[in-house]
Amino acid sequence: MKTRGLAALRPILRLFWRERRWGLVAGAALSAFTVLAGIALLGVSGWFVTATAIAGLSMSTALVFDVFAPSAAIRFLALSRTAGRYFERLQTHDATLRVLAGLRVSLFRGFAAPGAARALALRPARLLFRLTADVDALDSLYLRVLVPGAVAVVAGLAAIAVLGTLSLPLAVAVGAAIVIPGLAAPALAARAAEKPARRRAHAQEALRARTVDMIAGQSELALAGRLSAQRDKVQAADSKEYEADLALNRIDSNTGFGFDVVTALILAGVLLAGAGLAEGGAITAPLAALALLIAFAALEPFAALRRGAMELGRTLLAARRLGPRLCDEDSARALPPVPESGTAVIFDKVTLRYQGRSAPALSDLSLQIAAGETVALIGPSGTGKSSIMALIAGEVTADDGKVAALPATLLTQRTELFHDTLRANLKLARPAASDETLMAALDAAGLGETVRGLPHGLDTELGEQGLGLSGGQARRLALARLVLRDTPLWLLDEPSEGLDGKTARDVMTKIKARAGKDRSLLIATHIRREAEIADRLIMINSGRIVSVYRRGEQGFAETLAALRPD
Repeated sequence: MKTRGLAALRPILRLFWRERRWGLVAGAALSAFTVLAGIALLGVSGWFVTATAIAGLSMSTALVFDVFAPSAAIRFLALSRTAGRYFERLQTHDATLRVLAGLRVSLFRGFAAPGAARALALRPARLLFRLTADVDALDSLYLRVLVPGAVAVVAGLAAIAVLGTLSLPLAVAVGAAIVIPGLAAPALAARAAEKPARRRAHAQEALRARTVDMIAGQSELALAGRLSAQRDKVQAADSKEYEADLALNRIDSNTGFGFDVVTALILAGVLLAGAGLAEGGAITAPLAALALLIAFAALEPFAALRRGAMELGRTLLAARRLGPRLCDEDSARALPPVPESGTAVIFDKVTLRYQGRSAPALSDLSLQIAAGETVALIGPSGTGKSSIMALIAGEVTADDGKVAALPATLLTQRTELFHDTLRANLKLARPAASDETLMAALDAAGLGETVRGLPHGLDTELGEQGLGLSGGQARRLALARLVLRDTPLWLLDEPSEGLDGKTARDVMTKIKARAGKDRSLLIATHIRREAEIADRLIMINSGRIVSVYRRGEQGFAETLAALRPD
């Protein structure tokens, strides 16, 4: 389990290094500088207080004792520590936030891989947890594990180096007493906390999903007599999280107690050793105080590892979940290759199977669409029309056969709008588009006059999922977004669904005109008004092409007439 967890960190660490390597190094360096300044400050202060007290015992030594240089050093170290802490927090958190932003981008690229989004959409609660809690859990990898671990080692080496100038045996003994227990205790705590941390994460995920299900579906659950059972499930998940929290708190308390015992033993040992060296004349009493306080200050970074150790199990779980979905910046999406000039789409004996289904969605299907041609895929729902479009768009990959297609824009049956302005929703398709270009796209979709009549026009705020627009208006806004995409191939899956017959015909006519002679259109439909603009009708049934009719050929009009009317 441990090896698998550490192996899961490799893609995360590679992403961290790729996204912000020098920022992360700078943050760790500032953290080390801050800790070293704190160690020096405590050591010099202890030496100064002790030396001042001894010098004050005699008038002659008091008059010649230099208080200015140590005082200046203490002020300098105090200011350095404060400034270092400020810039360290600024740099480490800035680097972490930038890395997590890059991680989210990489994660979304991974979700865009064929089949990934479809699989996660089956468990929306799990998808939400991946995008929120799992990503947030990875910030502790740098802030609470990597940086404190590196700084602790630096602090231990610095303590050994300073104490080595006083007494080599003392330096070796103190260094071993600091480094070995200081690293072993967090490692043991991390190992003990791994399972409770995983159980807590799973319980939190179950608690969130079950609570959302209970609130969103309380009416259906009440009608089915399952509301009490669902409430019991929520309570069970909460109990599991509580038990995991108790286990983690016990481990944390035991680790803290262990650190306190080790600290007391180390300080007692250094105190006795320093007293012995001072009595033997090897060092002075102020240097003995310096040694004691340096050993005490060097223990602080190791104690900071405790929190990271408690969260390491959760971090490893998040890494195992997210690592396989991360996509490098240079990795291209699995789009079909571009066909030869004059052709928009080529399918050569393509077979597509979905996991969990016995029958293939497409079986030995061959198809060719010319550049500038408008084709309608017709047939009942579930026959493979949307699967053909998903293959062209690169959302899935074929199990057998070859697919080639021009760059395409897919308009799915589901309209995705966001809580933002009309302008922002449109600019998802073309960020640099001017207002004139946006309005032209809205006119092409039959929504231009409606937007011009709004008090705020393109600045009109939409609610979540396009709240504020009717279903037909939301569909036309999605069509306008399609128009803004300057790709040579448009894929339209039931594009006029939700529009009345007159508006739908007007919209389809405008889209056909906007496409022109050079852009190809592929329309999946079982509605007559959408198929009327096609140059060719292709009947799909059970994943196979059963008939093809071109405009003007016998059977074209009869096939069109058999489709669902407006």
